[in-house]
Amino acid sequence: MSKQNLWFLTLFSLILVLSIYYITMPNDLLLSNENTEVVTNTSENNEIEKVSSLVAMRVSLEEERQNEMDVLQEQLTSEEVSGEEKNNAYEKLKYLNELQGKEEKHEKAIKKEFGLDCFVKIDNSNINIVCVSLKHDSTLANNIMRLIQQDYKNKMYITVKFQKS
Repeated sequence: MSKQNLWFLTLFSLILVLSIYYITMPNDLLLSNENTEVVTNTSENNEIEKVSSLVAMRVSLEEERQNEMDVLQEQLTSEEVSGEEKNNAYEKLKYLNELQGKEEKHEKAIKKEFGLDCFVKIDNSNINIVCVSLKHDSTLANNIMRLIQQDYKNKMYITVKFQKS
């Protein structure tokens, strides 16, 4: 539980620092006559937007899962809940932790294999992947789907969406 809080705080801090940096950035840097500075600044902004978009998706998923885990934790500690309900809550917590581990594993595999930053969300047999890439073709999407499907015995419904960087 503290690991998730630390992850959330780290991502939130990153967004906050980037926002403050952007707001306090001197205007003369943007209005400079040198093209190299403008190009560099534009590419930095694109990188910030790319990271912010993926971070926002991760934070949203983390909040959703954290709320669900909090409810399940309350069921586990409640004396009014039956033993069977506590067992079901425990199994659900275990399942949510496994999902989070699989999502992180898939994100790392895609980063390693294709060099793409991505966001992965697993919902039962559906796997949604959002990749940041200039290249948006079906061959790349199929290769990503094959890479992810290798980890499962059953047929998974994998969708790959591309987001421009």
